Amino acid sequence: MAKKALICGVSGQDGAYLSLFLLGKGYEVHGTARDAQMSSFANLGKLGIRDRIAFHSMALNDFRSVLQVLSSVRPDEIYNLAGQSSVGLSFEQPVETLESISVGTLNLLEAIRFLKCPARLYNAGSSECFGNTGGEAADETTPFRPRSPYAVAKATAFWEIANYREAYNLYASTGILFNHESPLRPERFVTQKIVRSACRIAQGAVEKLKLGNMDIARDWGWAPEYVEAMWLILQQERPDDFVIATGETSRLEDFVAEVFKAVGLDWRDHVESDASLLRPSEIMVSRANPEKSARTFGWRATYKMRDVARMMVEEYLQ
Repeated sequence: MAKKALICGVSGQDGAYLSLFLLGKGYEVHGTARDAQMSSFANLGKLGIRDRIAFHSMALNDFRSVLQVLSSVRPDEIYNLAGQSSVGLSFEQPVETLESISVGTLNLLEAIRFLKCPARLYNAGSSECFGNTGGEAADETTPFRPRSPYAVAKATAFWEIANYREAYNLYASTGILFNHESPLRPERFVTQKIVRSACRIAQGAVEKLKLGNMDIARDWGWAPEYVEAMWLILQQERPDDFVIATGETSRLEDFVAEVFKAVGLDWRDHVESDASLLRPSEIMVSRANPEKSARTFGWRATYKMRDVARMMVEEYLQ
């Protein structure tokens, strides 16, 4: 019998790549959306796998909805990738962000406990929870100091997972993922905004790329390989939490330079600073120590920031 995986948030970047990965492993893949009949599942279509997935309508903030889908599917593995996913947007929609992430995660945990469902649960955590670490590389023992509504919600979900794991002996793990990008990112994410603008300018468009603080530094990885780490986390004998990252931090200015270099342009001729794009509170430097995942199950990132910038440009131009 093929293993069954339920992916909450299947239509997003990570959900699409994870679906592709699990299908390659021989899984029966089920995916959820608020309204599965109305969703286009465009990312799954781009990967050519939309017809290979069973879809279910489920709202994570509706406990009855979660209960129904878990009762129907009876998955072996559950991947919780759902919820509002933009740090910037979370300042404009703090209630939606907190509810979709923290209440959604709690409903999943309660449904698993209520149904006595033996499924293993993966929770999508975020490096945003660490906040500013003073340049120190964050690992699984680094305290959380969230600086956005998104990070507050993700920190809440992290501790819900840890609590249910300890209190009810559930197999529930969190992957604390640092930034990971791909051509499936929507344009509201700064990396995709940069790539699309640079490519349009290279093709003759007369425009300026407007960005906020270009001195921020992030650990940027390649999303298609990060989903393997998600799967590996659920294959361990005991549930645990893991930082997933490349271990290499670069400034946003360096990412911009690499993207424009890939299209044969000097970024300084095409980029402007825009104060309206600055966030109320910002993490200046995000640095990761992913050694625990490398030591525990041998996962290391193959692609670093320069690879990510080049591959995103190549994919867009194709």
